[in-house]
Formats: sequence, C-alpha cells, structure tokens
Amino acid sequence: MTSPRGRRSPSKQTQSQSRRPRTARHLAYEAVAAWRDRGVYAGLVIDDICREHEITRSDRAMAMEITYGVIRRQATLDAVISAFVDRPRSHVENGLWTLLQIGAYQVLMMDGVPAHAAVGETVQVAKSLRRPEWTGLLNGVLRKLSKSVRDADVVNMSADRVPIDATRSKQLDRCVFPDPSSSTIEHLAKAYSYPRWLVRDWSERLGTDETVRLCHWFNSPPLITIRVNLPRQSPEVVREVLKASGVEVAPGEWQESLRLMNSARIGELPGFAEGWFSVQDESAMSAGHLLDPQPGDHILDLCAAPGGKTTHLAELMRDEGEIVALDTDEVRLSRIAENASRLGLSSIRCQQISPDGHDIPPGPFDRVLVDVPCSNTGVLGKRPEARWRITPEDITELSALQRRLLQQALDRVKPGGGVVYSTCSIDPRENQQVVSTVLGQYEDVELMKEIEHQPGQPSDGGYQALLRRANV
Repeated sequence: MTSPRGRRSPSKQTQSQSRRPRTARHLAYEAVAAWRDRGVYAGLVIDDICREHEITRSDRAMAMEITYGVIRRQATLDAVISAFVDRPRSHVENGLWTLLQIGAYQVLMMDGVPAHAAVGETVQVAKSLRRPEWTGLLNGVLRKLSKSVRDADVVNMSADRVPIDATRSKQLDRCVFPDPSSSTIEHLAKAYSYPRWLVRDWSERLGTDETVRLCHWFNSPPLITIRVNLPRQSPEVVREVLKASGVEVAPGEWQESLRLMNSARIGELPGFAEGWFSVQDESAMSAGHLLDPQPGDHILDLCAAPGGKTTHLAELMRDEGEIVALDTDEVRLSRIAENASRLGLSSIRCQQISPDGHDIPPGPFDRVLVDVPCSNTGVLGKRPEARWRITPEDITELSALQRRLLQQALDRVKPGGGVVYSTCSIDPRENQQVVSTVLGQYEDVELMKEIEHQPGQPSDGGYQALLRRANV
C-alpha cells in the first residue's frame, strides 16, 4: 500500500490552464508544471488532457517518457543546466526552467531523438505558450548542451559524466557534478538524482557499491510482471496469446507470474478485459503466498486498496470463502470492486472504515493481511514522484502508524491463525524494527518467517513477515 501522503488529482483549473497541447513535449510541459506547481500527479494530467484532446498514441508515450524522466532525474538535469546557464536559478522563471529540463532530458537520455528535434521542438513549446522571451535562452542553452555531449561506454563516478544506465553514460565538456573524491554522497545525489538524506542513509547501511546499484536500478525502466488469474485461465494460454500479439513473455518466479520483456499498453492486451491477468510485481505476489489462504477461509485485508494483493488472495483460495477488504478511501475501494468484477471474483466484500479504525470488524479471522502505508523506497523506479515526496520525518510517523496497524491485525486473528505484515519499503525502521517492537508486546505471537526483497533481484524491493498466534 502506498503512503497516505499522496498527490492531488487534477482540478478543473489545472486542465483549463492547458493551451490545448498537441505535441508530446507540450503535453509533458503541462504535466511537469502541474506536478511542480500544484502537487498534482503528472500521469493523471496526461490522462485528462488525452481524454479532452486528440493525442496520438506515440505522442502520449513520448510525453509519459519525458514527464517521468524529468521528474525522476530532475536533480541531474538541474545540475547540468546550471552549468550551461549564465544566471542563477532564482533568475529563471519556473516555466522556462521546466522547458530547459524537458529539452536537456531529450538531449541526454533519449538517444532516439535527434538533437535538432530536441532543441527545435522544445523551443516551439515556448512559442505555443506565448512566451517568445523564453526562446533565446532556451535555444542557446540546449544548443550548447547538445554540442558538448558525447557517448561513453564506461560508467564511473566522474564530475563530467552523466550516468544513463548501468552500462552507459554521457561525457560532457565540463564538470557539472560535485567531485566524487571529495563528496561521494553529494555526487551520487546529483548524478543519479536522489535526495541527499536517502543516499546518505543507503550509503551508511549498505555501502557505496550497493547504493550505486540501487541508484541505477531505480532509474532504469521498470520490469512489468503480470499475474495470471489461475481460476480463469492458464499461464500457458496467456503466454501464447500475448506472444501472438507481439509481446515477448518470460516465465516468472511463481506459477502465475509472467514477465513482459517489452513495453505494452496493458489495458489493450488480449485477455485483460476478460480477466485473465492483472499487473503485479513478484515481490507483491510473495505476500499472498506467505499468507497461504485456503478455500473457505475468512480473511481480513486491513489496508486493501487498490486491491492487487486482495484479488491475489481470492485467486489463491479459488474464490471460495470471504475476504473483508478495508480502506478509508471510498474511491480507492471502488477500484477493488472494479478489479474483482473484471477478474470474476465474488469472494471479496469491500468496506469503508474511518481513519481512526474504530469500526474495523473485530473478527476473529482465519488470516489477516496488513499491507501498510509506507515510504515506497522499494519501488522508486515505478513511482518517480515518491523519491521527492518522502522525508526522514515521514518514516518516523509512518513507523508509528505501521506498529498500530500490525497490532490491530494481531488482535483480530484467531488462535493458530497467521498475520502477514507487508511493505514496499527497504528501510528497516518500517520493516524488522516494526515487527520486533510489536512482537515484544505479545506473549502468544511468534515470528515464523521474514522475507526481504532486494530491488532488482529481479523485482521490486519490499518486506514481508509471517506472524502466528499460538493455539489456546
């Protein structure tokens, strides 16, 4: 489950401020500006504009790549741009700086875009925004940058190299990052685009080599895994149908998991509307297998929305029994019901509860899943905005909430029943420390198993623990 401190949905004001963007770069500008200025989820802005205007599929895909790329690598882009701009950042309007980021991202990160197109089309956005005074600086900076870049195969920490992925970098004609020999943390934070506190935390806990690996992994295109709905279809049939539609598929860790080796619009794939599969990472599937639901079980899913793990539990128990799916958000609960309907699952009963949890059903339940709100530090590659949202103070607040939720779960499981505590975090303060603290408050609860998922090996990062209440 994601952190409760999310971004807002686009408002009518946000949408009306769009000047009918028709190009991918203009669309990306609107999305990044909405995220930066008004705290709106960038992807929702793109979705809304595409619904209102005729945007081609290729333009939408390019806009998404630029938008999420700029958000993900904004610290990198800011450092590079600052080295080519002859004035302080405070003297450049936010909108112009956003266009500089969009242009620089294309020049540095998108090899398939010619430099002249990256520069010219981005300058054209300024004109369509009726800001001709921006075009001179925009054109000059992006042209200088494009002339200063050359490909480099070797990736190492250097003040004049921009890391692209684990095997490629871009060599510049000047230093743009802090010297790694004098400040490794400062260098990594700029070169790979992460908050300093997060890089420092990883470095202190995991060491420099693992920190660099994480930085690369979370900046790489995420691996997409689907979960086959076994009561409805077999993995073999789904695999063959997807291959016939041009999607390369590889078997995953679990019987029901398939890895998509090339990009695809999931909702348009054959079998999706028929409820043959859902998108779910293999580390998330691990939570369902650890809980091990059985047909006929009475199960509580304490923090259920948006329902990926809920529907997986229903599939694992062959849709026989009952899952009480709780959440505080009515809209998010409706997504569970929609997904369950598409998948043909009838064992899920959704219930909205109050934020203080006083109306959580008392149970007892055979099994309880508590997929708590967390920092998302194990899934930063799939949630580009998350790295800039979370703070150290948030983790302190979240761990207190997580302890309370785990206690509520344990109080509602029957003797002999199991509770799975799950996060998509790689921070011990949200994982082992929460479980250890809560275990100390119960004499009749035993830790049966812990699973740590390391990001990129090969799926998302996360943590799960199975706790069992003793038989009376």
